[in-house]
Amino acid sequence: MRSVIIVAGGRGERMGSDIPKQFLIVDDKPILMHTITKFYKYDAEMEIVVVLPKTQQEYWQQLCHDYAFYIPHIIADGGEQRFHSVRNGLQKISPSSTLIGVHDGVRPYVSLATITLCYDTAAKKGTAIPVIDIVETIRHIDINDNDNIKSHTVPRHEYKLVQTPQVFQSSIIRQAYQQDYSPAFTDDASVVEALGTTSITLVCGNQENIKITTPSDLRN
Repeated sequence: MRSVIIVAGGRGERMGSDIPKQFLIVDDKPILMHTITKFYKYDAEMEIVVVLPKTQQEYWQQLCHDYAFYIPHIIADGGEQRFHSVRNGLQKISPSSTLIGVHDGVRPYVSLATITLCYDTAAKKGTAIPVIDIVETIRHIDINDNDNIKSHTVPRHEYKLVQTPQVFQSSIIRQAYQQDYSPAFTDDASVVEALGTTSITLVCGNQENIKITTPSDLRN
């Protein structure tokens, strides 16, 4: 069985909106519904767990009713940090699941090809995270003891931009999330990496798979 945990804990501050960004309407329905639909199209039998803050769950249920959204999914409670939200989601995943992905609820433009590549690669290699090339020049900020700020260019070909879904064999991600929380855990790959026993496999993501964060992302 394949599973996905869709983390949707945004509050909308950077959007300048009172409505959490995962509930904003794009193409006639909330962003989160587009995201869930992508995984349902990939595999109609996929187990889908959506992680939402408790304070947003009633509103989400009302949206599902209003938009006649009936794709099966399980709700898990959001946590203090993304790490805790994913861990709560894992508790809802069936013990029979063999592959578990984690995806941002506000990445509705992930392609079916990217989803397929991530799950197929994780099945073979144990892990898979989608990445894309950096096209802009990158500068590293240096701050010395006197708080003087300088910078220098770094070779962009040595860096990648990381997307989701990040997919792992079930035993790997379950073990990883038994660790205590660390501020160094910025995504699921960093949590798995902290085990020190598993390498992370990179696969090609899709350029359109942006994380909707600001109003300009919607205009794009």
